[in-house]
Amino acid sequence: MTADSAGPAAVSGAGPSRLSVENLQVLRAPSRGRASVDVVDEVSFRVLPGEVLGLVGESGSGKTTMALALLGHVRRGLVIGGGKVIVDGRDILPLSPRELQRMRGRQVAYVPQDPSSALNPTLKIGTQLREVLAAYEGDGGRGERLTEMLAEVGLSTVPGILDSYPHQLSGGQQQRVGLAMAFACRPQLIVLDEPTTGLDVTTQRRVLETIRELCRSYRVAAVYISHDLAVVAEIADYVAVLYAGRLAEVGPAREVFGSPAHPYSRRLLRAVPSLDRSQVLRGLAGQPPRPGSRPPGCFFQPRCEFSLPECEAGPPPMTEVSPSGHAARCLRAAEIAALAGAEDGPAARPAGPGATAPLLDVHDLSATYGRKTVLADLTFTVPGRQCVAVVGMSGSGKTTLARCLVGLHPTWAGDVSFAGQRLTAGVRRRSRDQLRRIQYVSQNPYLALNPRRTVGQIVEQPLAHFEKLAAGERYERVVAALTAAALRESFVDLYPDQLSGGERQRVAIARALILEPDLLVCDEVTSALDVSVQAAIVELLRGLQHDRGLSMIFITHNLPLVRSIADHVVVMNGGRICERGTVSEVLEAPRDGYTAQLLADVPKMTVAVGEG
Repeated sequence: MTADSAGPAAVSGAGPSRLSVENLQVLRAPSRGRASVDVVDEVSFRVLPGEVLGLVGESGSGKTTMALALLGHVRRGLVIGGGKVIVDGRDILPLSPRELQRMRGRQVAYVPQDPSSALNPTLKIGTQLREVLAAYEGDGGRGERLTEMLAEVGLSTVPGILDSYPHQLSGGQQQRVGLAMAFACRPQLIVLDEPTTGLDVTTQRRVLETIRELCRSYRVAAVYISHDLAVVAEIADYVAVLYAGRLAEVGPAREVFGSPAHPYSRRLLRAVPSLDRSQVLRGLAGQPPRPGSRPPGCFFQPRCEFSLPECEAGPPPMTEVSPSGHAARCLRAAEIAALAGAEDGPAARPAGPGATAPLLDVHDLSATYGRKTVLADLTFTVPGRQCVAVVGMSGSGKTTLARCLVGLHPTWAGDVSFAGQRLTAGVRRRSRDQLRRIQYVSQNPYLALNPRRTVGQIVEQPLAHFEKLAAGERYERVVAALTAAALRESFVDLYPDQLSGGERQRVAIARALILEPDLLVCDEVTSALDVSVQAAIVELLRGLQHDRGLSMIFITHNLPLVRSIADHVVVMNGGRICERGTVSEVLEAPRDGYTAQLLADVPKMTVAVGEG
């Protein structure tokens, strides 16, 4: 954002700012054969005490790079190219490494996405909290101060938490410990990098409430990064939309989400699933341009439905849309903002393929870890050509159920049949046909793919165990599987580190499809993806279900997604099924109080989102 168009004041209200960013630029350092190019540039905004700025955008848009720059830090291979990051009146970018080290924790703090990687697994929680106080306050951790820290994040009633190790806590508890550490010294600025990704809706609600309350109580300015637009709509006062390292749109959350003025923001909002109705999710086609290969004009122009010939002439300026500071980097910003609510919304999803006889029949399934029972008396069916969503809080047993069904968790008992034949516990005693017809897609695409193998080798690998084919036939099957997963033949020779998160997940789906299964078990396959890629993956799975007659078990904590992909819902609580039925029955008229609470905790777009 340039100072002469819509300066920093455009992103916040009046008054002294806690954080002021002026023309921030982050460059890729020059190296042998590669020139220096900007990764983030022309970024200006400010945040007042007690306010939350939501930062949204696709993967690769520069969100984390910008967030780290707010702490005076860049990843290896990058350098700060210019601009200012002023925290409480002091520009932190010219500070020496020693001065920055002293500032971090005291004046600026960071909460990462994965709490388990931020906590030392070998130290008890009490020890780690005392270390924070000793390092930044010269306080060895008085008992009353520790109690106060735990109370602030809602952990004071957890028995023995100070004597617990991180692995003994749930993901939500770990994240709240991370928040306690970040807020311990009452910083002026806190940067939160997707802190609720991977958490169930109830835990997410508690973490969001904790963040909001602490920011307001201690007048802390917060920058909250997320790909979940509904979460940002609930927690943020102002929103900044980042695209290809530039701010595409900024302004009050109610205006950016209610009357988006940039085509990119508009398309992101169209990809958000609805808890109230089943709709076709529309992700953005193509990928954001990478640094060094951006078009000369508007960076979004190749993907834009509103583009004009003038958009190719040069970068558009920030255009103010309202006196509140709502502005967008688009020549047609005012015209696009005026379209809010003037057009039909996302298309309602047509009825799916009709159900056939049950393909999977689960009766009285119970499972254990050692002496601990984790699943008890589960009974449900998966009809042919249908999708059954499994939902519930973290720890309710969803992933354990998936592992039992695919044979990766052998310590279970019960009567489970697939296509009329009984399934045994564990893969070793199952027939080759059963193993081929039931395929599993795991949650984390970054861990599911071998980094030393090409995409072609990864997708081809299952064929070696189940079918003996000539090299030419194997290659044809690989290409067909990639095509089914909406990937091009050229991906065959790429390695996982050359792919985006969404592309990796498509490769994992292609690997499962190459054996032409009848049942696909998908375990949180969209949890780490931005909203546009999530929409594309959901539509891909729906298309495969229709075209191939697939049955699916879709495990998720994202309840709005259930509307767009599932026919039936199974709700789990404490290793048991508390409710099951069709999507409309469960989501519109829940009978169990636990289900009703889950639905109440779902983040909602609290403003009327303009759709088109």
